[in-house]
Amino acid sequence: MNFDRVITNVKVIRHDSADPIDADIAIAGGKIVEVAPGIDTSGATEIIDGKGRLAFPGVVDAHEHWGIYNPLAEDAATESRACAQGGVTSAITYIRTGQYYLNKGGPYSEFMPDVLSACDGRSYVDYAFHLAPMMSSHIDEIPEIISRDGVTSFKIFMFYGSHGLHGRSTSQNDFLMIPEGERYDLAHFEFVMRGIQKAREMYPDLANDISLSLHCETAEIMTAYTKIVEESGQYTGLEAYHHSRPPHSEGLAITIASYLAHETNLPNINLLHLTSAKALEAAMLMQQTFPHVNFRREVTIGHLLADIHTASGLGGKVNPPLRPREDVEALWDHVMKGDIDWVVSDHACCKDEMKFGEPRDDIFVAKSGFGGTEYLLAGMVTEGSKRGLGYDRIAALTSHNPAERFGLHTKGVIAAGYDADIALVDPKVTWTVRAEDSESAQEYTPFEGFELTAKVTDTFVRGNHVLSEGQISGVPVGQYLSRPTERS
Repeated sequence: MNFDRVITNVKVIRHDSADPIDADIAIAGGKIVEVAPGIDTSGATEIIDGKGRLAFPGVVDAHEHWGIYNPLAEDAATESRACAQGGVTSAITYIRTGQYYLNKGGPYSEFMPDVLSACDGRSYVDYAFHLAPMMSSHIDEIPEIISRDGVTSFKIFMFYGSHGLHGRSTSQNDFLMIPEGERYDLAHFEFVMRGIQKAREMYPDLANDISLSLHCETAEIMTAYTKIVEESGQYTGLEAYHHSRPPHSEGLAITIASYLAHETNLPNINLLHLTSAKALEAAMLMQQTFPHVNFRREVTIGHLLADIHTASGLGGKVNPPLRPREDVEALWDHVMKGDIDWVVSDHACCKDEMKFGEPRDDIFVAKSGFGGTEYLLAGMVTEGSKRGLGYDRIAALTSHNPAERFGLHTKGVIAAGYDADIALVDPKVTWTVRAEDSESAQEYTPFEGFELTAKVTDTFVRGNHVLSEGQISGVPVGQYLSRPTERS
C-alpha cells in the first residue's frame, strides 16, 4: 500500500491502553490508516524514525483565548506556533462580542465571518471556537450558530455582570457592549441555559455534542474581598490576588450554576479551570446532588504546575487566580482519583507592554491571563510521572476526553480512521523553561526557570509535520473545525 508518511519505531499511547504499544504509524490523505509493528514502508513517500519516543494523540487544548489581547489574525499565526511546539494539534479558543477580541458588538451572524476570516490560512494547528451569548438576541441565534457556524459549545462568564476582567469595574455594559436596559446576570445565565437546551431538543442527533461551559466566580464576593485586600495592605502580588478572589467565590458560583442547570434541564455542563480544594468540594457535591447532570470538570496546567509563591512574578496573574501549594496538591489528588475530565492551558498571550500597568508591581492594575499551551503536554508528563499518573490517563486528559465532549470525533486517538494528529515526546530530556525559547509572542512566562523532564520533539497535524526536532516546519496547515466532525 502507498503511504504519504510512515512514522516508525514509536511507543503509541492510547487512552484505553495502560501500556505503550510498540508500533509504526502509517498515514495517507491526512488520516491514520494503520498502526502496527513492522509496517511495510516500501511504498511510503516519506519515512520518519520516531527514535523510540512516545507517540501521544495530538493534544486537544480545549481552552485558549486567541485575539483577546492581540489582533486575532496575529494570535492565530503566532500562538498556533506555540501550540505546535507543545504537541497541541487542535485548539478550541473562546470568542465573544464586547471589548477585547474584535472590540465589536452586534449579532454573531455579523461577528463570526470576521472571526473566521482573521484565522483563515494563518494557523499551524486545527482550530474551533466556543461562543458566549452576551445578550438576549444572542440566545435567539444559538440554533443558527450551531447549524451555520458549526459551533456546538457555549460559555458563561459568571462574574462579568458586576466585576471587571482584571478587577473592580463600574462600566460593565460598556465593557460587554450590550444594549441599554439589558443585564448580564443570573437571569441571563438561566435564559442562556434554556436557549441551549432548546437547541439540543431542536437537533437531537447533535444533542450529546452541545454543551455549556462556565467560568465560576462570584462577582459580589470578589468585589468585597478586593476592597478588603487593597485597604489592608497585608498581602502583595499573586498572594493578594488570590485573597481578593477567594476559593469560596468559586464554590458558590459552582453551586448556583449547577442548580440552574438542574432547573433548566440542561445536562451537559463543563466547569472550567477549577483552581482550589473548595472549588472541587463544591463540584463533587453538585455531582452527587444532581446525578442527572453530565458534569465535566476542567483544570489548567498553570494551576497544576505553579502556585502563588513559585510562579515567576506578576505575570502569573490569571482568572481564577493561582493558589497556594495546598490547593495545587488538592487538584492533583482529584486528578489521580479520576475526578478531573481534561487539562487545558487557558492560553491567553498578553505581551509585556499590555500585561503590566503603572506601577509595574501593582497586581490590581496588571492584566489577567498568560500563555502556556507550549508546556501543556510536557508539564503533564513531567508532573504526572512523578505522581504515578499513567500515560493512558494523560492521553485521556489532554486529548481523548475533550475531543469527545466537544464534538471533535476525528481527533483524540491514534487509530486507523482518525486524523493523523500526533505528538512525539521524549520522556528522557530534562530542560528548563525560558520564555525566550517559546514560539509565543509573549515575552515572559510564570513558568520561567521551571524544570521539565519531558519534551515534545515532533508534531503532526493531519499528517503534516509542523514541528520537527523541536523546530516549527512547513507552512500553516490548520483548518477550521466545524463541529461536530464525523465519527471515524
